[in-house]
Amino acid sequence: MAEITATTAHRIRQIAPTILTGADEWNYVYGIGAAVPASGIYRCTGCGDEITSNKGDKFPPQNRHQHADQKVEVRWELIVKTQTKG
Repeated sequence: MAEITATTAHRIRQIAPTILTGADEWNYVYGIGAAVPASGIYRCTGCGDEITSNKGDKFPPQNRHQHADQKVEVRWELIVKTQTKG
């Protein structure tokens, strides 16, 4: 899981309402190759690994993120949304 300091946690609490307003991307999981809906840190629901991705890019293809057990799906969930311009 992403790690933060107490100072960072305090800053997140200050800006969270502005970042979260109208944010549907928190309610979904995304498959390999799907378009990234918001820049941030995403966790694989199958193994817990995390990646950073930029809005509009594609999530890693199957050959870039694999599980030892091929039956475990690669699905990404947003855990930290970053506030970026552009």
